[in-house]
Amino acid sequence: MLRRRDRIPVLAEIPVRRDGSSRPAALGRTELQAFSDLARELAGSRAVLATGPAGSTVALGLATAATAQGRRVALLECDLAAPSLAVTLGLEATPGLHEYLRGDAEAPQILQPLTLAGPASGGASEPLVCVVAGAPEPAPVALLDSDRCDQAIQKLRHAYDLLAIVGPPLGKDADALLALAEHADATVACGAKAEIPKRLPASVTGRVVLA
Repeated sequence: MLRRRDRIPVLAEIPVRRDGSSRPAALGRTELQAFSDLARELAGSRAVLATGPAGSTVALGLATAATAQGRRVALLECDLAAPSLAVTLGLEATPGLHEYLRGDAEAPQILQPLTLAGPASGGASEPLVCVVAGAPEPAPVALLDSDRCDQAIQKLRHAYDLLAIVGPPLGKDADALLALAEHADATVACGAKAEIPKRLPASVTGRVVLA
């Protein structure tokens, strides 16, 4: 089932970062404010799934802003086909969610703490906990639609104030996206206006536009 784009609200417009900083989870003040506004917009959601071209950027920004507000936050990368968070954040690439879902790793092995940098670091009471995707998996649907994945997401939902999930891309792995959306209180399509499709899955409840 599809919805037209104009029926799905824009929850936030996030300024594109232009300073070229490579420090992990270091948001500028303008970015931090924009993501903090998004966190307030989604205040009733315990788990948020971000998809689209900027899904990883928005999930990380949302998780960073919520952590800076003193909340206990976990960031979960579920784009198993094209992992990127480990490189972006300077974390260990494996073991990750992929290895956990295959039974090759246990929960404590895949939880990696990330200390915030920049303006976001002041209000954080503890590090942001990250679970990267792990080794690439070209056919991730079976793993993401498994009981073990369901249980992992439920445990994270209950253990943290907010679970920010990086989902698979729009237009690909529709079954995987649907399986993950069942565990999210909000699913948001993220990207520049021209990058977000005119028609979106019914599970998408909002858009976040990078301006």
